[in-house]
Amino acid sequence: MRLLKSRFVPLAAFAVCVFAAGCGEVNNTIDKAQACIEAPKIVTELGAQVTKLTDDPKAMDKALDDAAAKLNDIADKAANTTIKQASDDLAKTLSGISVKNVNDAVDAAQKVATESAAYVEKVTKACTG
Repeated sequence: MRLLKSRFVPLAAFAVCVFAAGCGEVNNTIDKAQACIEAPKIVTELGAQVTKLTDDPKAMDKALDDAAAKLNDIADKAANTTIKQASDDLAKTLSGISVKNVNDAVDAAQKVATESAAYVEKVTKACTG
């Protein structure tokens, strides 16, 4: 009986390691799926906000910063390198936009629309490929 226990312990340890490795893969897939849902949602919400805030430069500047922070969070959590890079790039772009007056707000709205379209295209390819 003693021999059976000594063989069981390494086998159990091996099974636990295999199970843990398998769970890691599942978590990466969930992270990618979650990023594929959240990333376009952030950009869509930002687009709606920016359109409404063209007369409020201060609020638009805050909306851009908030979206950049959310995208940075997605980038930090994304298992997919394409989503991570695209999110980092758009976050940097949004953080770099400074809205001080109504003219800046109009320019920012156009830049957000252009950059967001390119971002969604990259994320869509990463999520469907």
